[in-house]
Amino acid sequence: MTDLTTSSDARFDAFSLTLNELDDAKLQAFGDDAIAWVATASTPQDLQTIRVALTGKKSHLTTWSKQLGTLDADAKKTVGGWLHALRTRIQTALDDAQKQLAAQALAAKLASEAIDITLPARGQSVGNLHPITQTAERMQAFFLQAGFEVATGPEVESDYYNFEALNIPSHHPARAMHDTFYFDASYVLRTHTSSVQIRTMEQGNLPIRIICPGRVYRNDSDQTHSPMFHQLEGLYVSESTNFAELKGLIDAFLQAFFGRKLHIRFRPSYFPFTEPSAEVDIWAEGDAASGKGGRWLEVMGCGMVHPQVLKNCGIDPSRYQGFAFGMGIERFAMLYYGVQDLRLFFQNDVRFLKQFA
Repeated sequence: MTDLTTSSDARFDAFSLTLNELDDAKLQAFGDDAIAWVATASTPQDLQTIRVALTGKKSHLTTWSKQLGTLDADAKKTVGGWLHALRTRIQTALDDAQKQLAAQALAAKLASEAIDITLPARGQSVGNLHPITQTAERMQAFFLQAGFEVATGPEVESDYYNFEALNIPSHHPARAMHDTFYFDASYVLRTHTSSVQIRTMEQGNLPIRIICPGRVYRNDSDQTHSPMFHQLEGLYVSESTNFAELKGLIDAFLQAFFGRKLHIRFRPSYFPFTEPSAEVDIWAEGDAASGKGGRWLEVMGCGMVHPQVLKNCGIDPSRYQGFAFGMGIERFAMLYYGVQDLRLFFQNDVRFLKQFA
């Protein structure tokens, strides 16, 4: 690359004159040389070097402008006009060169980033609902068709709604059944969506027929448990609700969800907020190839709403009764899709998730 500083010294040695020694012709010649020099700039850095040499503090133009004060009024007017025209001419050449270099840089960039539209398309992957979402929607669809409405509530819940109102006081041994995440003595991450049932019953708009899907939290993590998982609970309160109706609803739901005839049993159990209570099991056929025999699989819990829970919500248990049920959505997804490890649902491995598209 040409040393522009050296070139400028050599190019303008002949113009190292005082203002008194200059005339219009010499300034015109200076302008011609200056413009010719500007035209040699091939990069923005080159142009900046030339700009400083021609118009900077140590340039001929600046030196001559400072000497205008030594001239008389007439000469100052005449020479000042020459210098102004010269400066304007040089500045215009510098600006034009800058625009030209910028245009060249843009053209080079566009050329380097050009898209070859003749290349085959990369293709796009179409997303799909997560299997847990698909399972939840499948479950909700049945109950919505059966006349239930969806109710929701906060995930950060008070101890009262999560435990006390559900007939689980602080001294109750049933609290040991829940590995609870506590914020403080008064607030927890809800361990079930039963708190939504309490909030709905408190409103007193009877009869009540709701399902409560949502995230719940328990301090447990292994192949079949997660600290955060999803539940779908249901509640039906009226003057005529009975256990036979509960059994019929659950039987119809399980047959519809799994899409086949199932052997179902109701096994007596205990929940502090229902009485009587039952666990619901389905029969899983054995696999002759692997040598595994058939077995019962627990899928959900249910029961008649405890009279004390109704009283806690301001409902007269001598007039109204209700049933409730609850199930884990991940549990149903594992059974429906044949997934053995719950953690696969939360690892976001596209190779796993795309199987459910």
